[in-house]
Amino acid sequence: MENDVKEEFISTLSHEIRTPLTSIKGFSQTMLNSWEALDDNKKKDFLKIILSQSQRLINLVENVLNVARIDSDNDNIILTKTDIKALLKNCTDVVLINYKNFKFNYTEPKYELYCLIDKNKTQQIFINILDNALKYSNNSDVVDVNLYNKGDFNVLSVKNYGSYIEESEIPHIFEKFYRVDSYIHSTTQGSGLGLYIANNLAKKMQGHIEVKSDKKSLSTEFLVYLPVYEVEKITKCIKQES
Repeated sequence: MENDVKEEFISTLSHEIRTPLTSIKGFSQTMLNSWEALDDNKKKDFLKIILSQSQRLINLVENVLNVARIDSDNDNIILTKTDIKALLKNCTDVVLINYKNFKFNYTEPKYELYCLIDKNKTQQIFINILDNALKYSNNSDVVDVNLYNKGDFNVLSVKNYGSYIEESEIPHIFEKFYRVDSYIHSTTQGSGLGLYIANNLAKKMQGHIEVKSDKKSLSTEFLVYLPVYEVEKITKCIKQES
C-alpha cells in the first residue's frame, strides 16, 4: 500500500513540475516567434503567465526541499517572542496578491497576542493554511480568519466555504502521501505537501493543528495552536538547552 501511495505521489509531483514548465516554454516560444505580431497588452499577459508559472515552480521546489529538511531533522527552529497579530497581517497581504477576487473576513482581539515560536517557520504555516483555504473556497469569495487565546495557546482559525472533508479522512489529512478525494482531488493546482509541512513545523514548536469539517454547511476550518510566550517557558527552554 505504501509503495502504491508513493508511486501516486511521484506521479502527481511529476505532473505538477511538467505543467508550469510546459506553460513557461510555450509562452516564451510564442513571444520569440511572434514578437512583432503581438501588441503590448498581449505581451504583458504572456509575461504575467510566465511569472505566475515560475512562482508556482519555485513554490513546488521549496516545498520538496522543506519536506527533505523535516524528514532529516535538519530544520533548525529558533524560538523568539513574536507578535502573531502583526505576522498574520503580513501573511494575509502576501497571500491575497495571488487571489485578487477574494477577501478575508478578519477578526482579532484587542489584547496583545505573543507566541514563543520561530517567526519564519510560523509564516510558512500561516501562508500554507491561508492559501489552502482560498484555493478550495468553492462558490465563496470570503474566508473567515480569527485570532484568539485559548489557555496555553494562541489560536489561528481559518474557515472556508464550499468544500468539506469526510470525517473518516480527517485523521489522515496531514500524512505526507495521503490524498483526500473530496478535498484535495480537484482541478486546483497543488502538490499536496503544504499541510504535511505546516503540521510538522507546528509540532516542532510545541504546537499543533486541528481540522473541523461540516458537510451540511460545506465548510472546513483549520485551527493552528501555537504556544503562548511566557517567561516560565523561556526559562525551561534555556535549561533544556544547557
